[in-house]
Amino acid sequence: MSKPIEDYGFIGNMLSGALIARDGSMDWLCLPRFDSDACFAALLGNEEHGRWRIAPPGENWRSTRRYLPHTPILETTFETAQGKATLTDFMPLSPDADKIEVVRLVRGIEGKVTLSMDLALRFGFGLTVPWVRRRDYGIHAVAGPDAVELVTPVKLRGENMRTVAEFAVGPGEVAPFTLTYHRSGQEPHFVGDAATRLANTEQWWRKWTSACPLDQFVEPLWREAVERSLITLKALTFQPSGGIVAALTSSLPERLGGERNWDYRFCWIRDATHTLYALTNAGYFAEAGAFREWLLRAAAGAPEQLQIMYGLDGERRLTEAELPWLPGYENSRPVRIGNGAYRQRQIDVFGELMDAFHTARKSELGPSEDAWRFQRETLKHLEKLWREPDCGIWEIRASPKHFVYSKLMAWVAFDRAIRATEEAGLDGPVERWRAIRAEIAAEMVAKGFDARRNTFVQHYGSDALDASLLMLAEVGFLAPDDPRFRGTVEAIERELNEDGLLLRYRSEETHDGLDGREGAFLLCSFWLVDAYTMLNRYDDAEALFGRLLALRNDLGLLAEEYHPRLQRQLGNFPQAFSHIGLINAAYNLVHYQGPAQQRADRGATPRAPATTATAVTEAGPPKGKSSAD
Repeated sequence: MSKPIEDYGFIGNMLSGALIARDGSMDWLCLPRFDSDACFAALLGNEEHGRWRIAPPGENWRSTRRYLPHTPILETTFETAQGKATLTDFMPLSPDADKIEVVRLVRGIEGKVTLSMDLALRFGFGLTVPWVRRRDYGIHAVAGPDAVELVTPVKLRGENMRTVAEFAVGPGEVAPFTLTYHRSGQEPHFVGDAATRLANTEQWWRKWTSACPLDQFVEPLWREAVERSLITLKALTFQPSGGIVAALTSSLPERLGGERNWDYRFCWIRDATHTLYALTNAGYFAEAGAFREWLLRAAAGAPEQLQIMYGLDGERRLTEAELPWLPGYENSRPVRIGNGAYRQRQIDVFGELMDAFHTARKSELGPSEDAWRFQRETLKHLEKLWREPDCGIWEIRASPKHFVYSKLMAWVAFDRAIRATEEAGLDGPVERWRAIRAEIAAEMVAKGFDARRNTFVQHYGSDALDASLLMLAEVGFLAPDDPRFRGTVEAIERELNEDGLLLRYRSEETHDGLDGREGAFLLCSFWLVDAYTMLNRYDDAEALFGRLLALRNDLGLLAEEYHPRLQRQLGNFPQAFSHIGLINAAYNLVHYQGPAQQRADRGATPRAPATTATAVTEAGPPKGKSSAD
């Protein structure tokens, strides 16, 4: 039986990361990078597919856990009849992307506590058993291009294709374990003192988090939630390139037992604008700048070849494959690596890309000549492309449709270009862009708006709704007091609500409720918090935000979805988009003019509420102060 997703804690070092359950079992670890093959894949199978467990033997013990303050260092406390001990898990920062360490320190607190260690290395996502040899420092394991050393003073032995040990710690005694990775053709690198590595790692993270001014969050829970989300976002950053992975994992299901099991260990263009808001509002301009440069490098080239997602260094080929030897999380098959959606046409990413560069230009990052030249070429391609159907924001693997959100973001692309000429003095065919912007708006209203229900719909010719339509005012297409925006929000509240949370949309799977089906998409509920704030429904916004904070696990982590009936998190974990939504909603609530108002200010010129298809292109929310302006 698979452990609940919320049972896991996350550690990382901006190169890779690991998931560790309450029982001290490290069930997911890819080395040396986020997108490498897993050497522990029990998350998607069982212990035979690789894990590393340190815990008291038997079942007569209990555990509690926490992060060391202001860090991603995980501390698990085990209590037995004999005493108490802590297990501290962390990944030291590394200047060499091919030499990664995972450190586990067991420290005695009270009494004499006996613990067991069980290491089952399985390279290639649980498929390959390595050749293990004893060394005076521990063991050496190798298979093909991959090699690891386990360095520890604890006596080890082999048993049933595993490495195991039993040991005990008393008050103040420490048993260190360091798993270090290197390419098999290279020599192992020196492993330093584990306690010193812990102190250095803790110091680095504390210094990083101290740069974020959190005093504006009077409520301690909000302050803690924002900080934890920022730490998670930073730990999901691939430091050598500045790209940010969508999640640590692959194939954690959107529906238990279902087929929607995707690999999220890549970088999506769509996340760009939301990520830049989160980082710039928190004052992390170096990270925001690195991410902008990653965007520019990844998207560079012919505009018609722009992809929705890229690898950590901007790789374009993300070939999807299935791993039949893994049974999947709670038998959710198939298990996939790679992501075939990279070949999809998703027109909204053009708007997200343009908006991201616009946000960066308006912030302390300043303008980029290279970015503007690239944007102009991209718009030439979008002039024709916006009229085509696509696969939409949710990457639906079905016949392309004319999704309203895709048209909206095409509108955003031209709108931000117009704003660049008006506000920054950049050159471009602004009159042509204005005409295209007006044409897109007119078509959206004519074909994507249901006047009878006073709401925009998911795609042309459909009655369905889509939570992405909550962005209509946030991007500046409509003013918050426009009746069409209010009507769209109310329709989404009414028709996509499940126990107070939002579905992305209703499919055949969700019409009869959520039992055993896809959960509520957490980012959409954070978008609803933003929409409430823009509508001055502050009580509703704070109530929903509080509900969402309560859905985090005990360590403050969120997956992609939450199933309110099953009361479980679903989807890949931890999910960057969920934590980005939390950060932005918190700043929006605190300022009442945070990221949502900021993004709308990037949009259309403030006017009275729009009443015609032409006026909608110039309607926007009242102008307010932006933290990045």
